[in-house]
Amino acid sequence: MKQFVLFGLLTLTTQYLLAQKVCSVDYKNQADVSVFVVDYANQADLKVFKVDYSNQADGNKGLWFFTDYENQSDKKIFFVDYKNQSELKIFFVDYVNQAGWQSNSKKYLLY
Repeated sequence: MKQFVLFGLLTLTTQYLLAQKVCSVDYKNQADVSVFVVDYANQADLKVFKVDYSNQADGNKGLWFFTDYENQSDKKIFFVDYKNQSELKIFFVDYVNQAGWQSNSKKYLLY
């Protein structure tokens, strides 16, 4: 029984740590990652789908939940105006099954 409870707690903790809850900040020096939104999906490192509820944000798979406060988020992001200012290029998709990484080389930015 104790093993079952321990396994359940570890599973819940792992899911919480992998969730992609993000907060958009006002200044670049406040951010963990600078982000540029590209015009086409094939230009992006990550295709992002915005979910409606925090429990729908599933791991580092491009499912993002935007929080209102920095202390509720896992990552703070800053949207830059130019591609060359960004660390990560994203494209917002319309359907959840379109979300995901195009390039695994930038995946570490959101862990």
